[in-house]
Amino acid sequence: MTSDTSTPAAARTPAPPSAWSPLRQPVFRALWFAQFASNVGSWMQTVGAQWLLIAKGAALLSLVQVAAGLPVLILALPAGVLADLVDRRRLLLGVQGGMAAVAAVLTVLAFAGHLGPWTLLALTFLLGCGGALNGPAWQALQPTLVPRDQLRPASALGAVNQNVARAVGPALGGLLVAAAGVGWTFALNTVSFAGILVVLARWRPARPAPRPGQEREQAVAALRAGTRYVSHSPRVRRILLRSALFVPGAAALWALIPLTAHQTLHMGSAGYGLLLAAVGFGAVGGAWALPRVSGHLGGDWTLALSNVLFAAALLAVDYVADAVVAFVALVIAGTAWIWALSTLNAALQLGLPAWVRARAVAFYLLVFQGGMAIGALVWGQVAQWAGLSAALVSAAVLLVAGAATVRLLPLRDRQLDTDAGVTWPEPRLELEPAPTDGPVMVTVEYLVPEENAEAFRRAMARLERTRRRTGATTWGLYRDPEQTDRYQETFTVRSWAEHMAQHHERYTGSDQEAEADARALAERTPEVRHALMQHL
Repeated sequence: MTSDTSTPAAARTPAPPSAWSPLRQPVFRALWFAQFASNVGSWMQTVGAQWLLIAKGAALLSLVQVAAGLPVLILALPAGVLADLVDRRRLLLGVQGGMAAVAAVLTVLAFAGHLGPWTLLALTFLLGCGGALNGPAWQALQPTLVPRDQLRPASALGAVNQNVARAVGPALGGLLVAAAGVGWTFALNTVSFAGILVVLARWRPARPAPRPGQEREQAVAALRAGTRYVSHSPRVRRILLRSALFVPGAAALWALIPLTAHQTLHMGSAGYGLLLAAVGFGAVGGAWALPRVSGHLGGDWTLALSNVLFAAALLAVDYVADAVVAFVALVIAGTAWIWALSTLNAALQLGLPAWVRARAVAFYLLVFQGGMAIGALVWGQVAQWAGLSAALVSAAVLLVAGAATVRLLPLRDRQLDTDAGVTWPEPRLELEPAPTDGPVMVTVEYLVPEENAEAFRRAMARLERTRRRTGATTWGLYRDPEQTDRYQETFTVRSWAEHMAQHHERYTGSDQEAEADARALAERTPEVRHALMQHL
């Protein structure tokens, strides 16, 4: 009698990747460290810019955040389209080089003593434009650098990168302003772009070969496609909404912390840098604790807790004029910040297909950075006219109100199959359409038994969203009143090229699953027909 030496199923399940596993990927590791240096430089410059304006009042001081974030409102969507249409590595090289040049001009003017408030804000705005063009391409590039099972730790490492820099950069910036002057923070920021430029210049990624006959997507059509995808993706829309319920209130901290350090705590530039460093330290600790917290609470309650903790930190800073209390409160704020950002970023990245990733990220950045810019502007004006305390308390109330909506507006963070699906069968045509021919009307006829009718309609509601996300501009489901088991699905697509994209690069495993669920309820394989509009 032979003994059973097979391994139990649970034991055969691969262990989840560690938090540091993405750093084993050479390109990800090189870009991670280069980005860290650049982030440190950016935060040093932020300290320098805000310290130059601190004596000018809350309204002008808050414009530093506005100038850095406002370009996202203007450029995020075009930047997302650009990042999905061109080589992302070359785009990043050009943008990073341009930002380095602007930082160099800022440095020269600072050392020459010709850097007035409005010149500083104008150059900060130009750097913000570079950041707006950089953001979608950078975030869309990250998932291509690691295996899919490492996307969550890669997203967390990206957040750790930003927030360790948030801890180091402000502290160094504050010390440097106190020891050597503001100009040196701008100079080191200029140098900090070198690492990313070198890594991107040396990297030569393999580019996927285009599908035979695949047409290059035009910019306007690409923008329409990205907008349509987001409009018909409940998951993405909910992530945008949850971001909007957190970011504007949290923006009060970044806009008003210099004023708090100066007016309430009577700190100099070094003390202000240490306060920002406290936020960074909290973020690093929050990243370490996040897997346990999110595993226990889930995404929804992690976001709600983040809102409440951030609100508590704002109130503590306002009501207790003590440096130690402020430091502890800002550590808590940093923890809440990293929990919210990591939860939202991971939910977004794990639900996006490659063909529209940068455009969907652009919508997220539009809400996120736009919320930061608008929030900073609003809280700066409130602090100017009603006082610092009124601004901080109002922001805390807004954050708590956002937390209270978690049951009503939960985060939809179920992991989706965004890998390419098995493509549709190619239509058999006697007339080969030109790529620009259209609109195209597609009809699919189903025979559905009466006992499956209700389930079929529910399945088709889900299928409608996949059709619209991948290109359909109209969609309808019709039932034959004479032969009641016959249903006809009809949808239109703007052009033949876009319909072929539905067959191939836009068709994901999740889309295939939705279609298979609907077809499984029909008696036989549905009949598909195509028709091209005739322009008379």
